[in-house]
Amino acid sequence: MNPRIKKVFPNGNYTLELIFTNGEKRTYDCSPLLDFGVFKELRDKSYFKQAKVEYGTVTWPHEQDICPDTLYEESVKTKS
Repeated sequence: MNPRIKKVFPNGNYTLELIFTNGEKRTYDCSPLLDFGVFKELRDKSYFKQAKVEYGTVTWPHEQDICPDTLYEESVKTKS
């Protein structure tokens, strides 16, 4: 099992700066999701910035979420 999300910092360029429970800092690019179904709402930057951590993953107010395994496996490790 991959680590879960501890903190999220949404950026204006549709990326999420993530801190995982194992201490790793990684960046996830959400822009490929913005043309699909419920994720289209994330195009609104003020809405995108409402991202928060719930149950070990990233969620938004209208129940969008991204699998924590996807966030870990498809993100890029950033320097501390």
